[in-house]
Amino acid sequence: MSGVETSSIIDELKWRGLIHQMTDEKLSEHLSEPRVVYAGFDPTADSLHVGSFIPLMTLRRFQRAGHRPIVLVGGATGMIGDPSGKSEERVLLSEDRLRQNVEGIAKQLRRFVDFEGPAGAVLVNNYDWMSGFTFLEFLRDVGKHFPVNVMLSKDSVRMRLEKSDSGLSYTEFSYMLLQAYDFVHLHRAHDCTVQLGGSDQWGNITAGIDLARRLDSVQLYGITGPLLTKSDGSKMGKTERGAVWLDPEKTSPYAFYQYWINVADDDVGTCLRYLTELDRGAIEELDAVRAEAPHRRESQRRLAEELTRLVHGDTGLAAAQRATEIFFGAEIDALTDAQLLDIFADVSSQELPRKVLEGEGLSLIDALVESGLATSRGEARRTIEQGGAYVNNRRRTGLDARLTAADLAGESTMVLRKGKKKYGLLRFTE
Repeated sequence: MSGVETSSIIDELKWRGLIHQMTDEKLSEHLSEPRVVYAGFDPTADSLHVGSFIPLMTLRRFQRAGHRPIVLVGGATGMIGDPSGKSEERVLLSEDRLRQNVEGIAKQLRRFVDFEGPAGAVLVNNYDWMSGFTFLEFLRDVGKHFPVNVMLSKDSVRMRLEKSDSGLSYTEFSYMLLQAYDFVHLHRAHDCTVQLGGSDQWGNITAGIDLARRLDSVQLYGITGPLLTKSDGSKMGKTERGAVWLDPEKTSPYAFYQYWINVADDDVGTCLRYLTELDRGAIEELDAVRAEAPHRRESQRRLAEELTRLVHGDTGLAAAQRATEIFFGAEIDALTDAQLLDIFADVSSQELPRKVLEGEGLSLIDALVESGLATSRGEARRTIEQGGAYVNNRRRTGLDARLTAADLAGESTMVLRKGKKKYGLLRFTE
């Protein structure tokens, strides 16, 4: 990956607003030569979601600046559950489920960092070293170096203890020790000196720095970035249908693209800085266009393009753009039922027996009524006569028009439209 000079990475993070806290002002000097930097991701699901974007993109920026990234997938810490930023304890996952989650996440990480070349990334799983400890060994070799009063002062612990209705289990209380030891291990094994994380990870990061100082008399560093939130403080990446995932099976390229193209004006400038690799000049130009002509939504379009291409590639972006064109009237051709149901997820659908398409087929008049686009056969006739009836976004005329299996847009789905914007789906089942 080509990129910026190593000495300027902190300056770049600052203008993008990506530094929440740094453990040492000498970090810029430390990063004036290539270093090893890590960020961790716990496998709570078999896919990452957009909440992971900031640490992923920050690792990518460090690599482009000449530093080697380590991506840690928390096979061990995932068994415990990080209490940071959580109001209640996570549900503990089975070892088999965690293994599947680790494998799913590992595949996605390769889209963000390069595992080849002089600054090639390293992928590690903390289960590989944590599983070798017995309980007594861990208490003796690691636990004795953690003053309980210091642990209790960490925000992630203190905030949970103040909630009398939930409290904090010993299991979660121990999470900090595991993540702290990760930093020590990665320094010993890979000469890693910098840890990245969200603002809710400050306590865990500083715990690792303290442990390394006590065990090995070394100076390590940490940087936290902001969490991905909207201007009102709520988390980004949530929709009525749930989280926005990076896995196309969980969130299609079209739905992913649509999420970003619908970001509010108040949030899109921040997203462009946090999540894309557009340079400062390009982003400020988009800011200016947005201020003068917000209705053009140039910033949102560029954000959606950049992020969809990064996560789903050029093919995924093209599919998302094609799906968007279809929703706004482009003719429908060569799509699957799954793609159609994704594009028209908020459109009502009705089921009919497939046999109605046999022989002469289903009359267009009846199809409009069955789809709910017309309340009566009379209204359906008027729609056709006025040129407002569409099948798969192709205008159909003639009161005697009939529909057969040749008119299906997918395996069993037909898309009807009335006028410019009113859609209805018919699904034909055996």
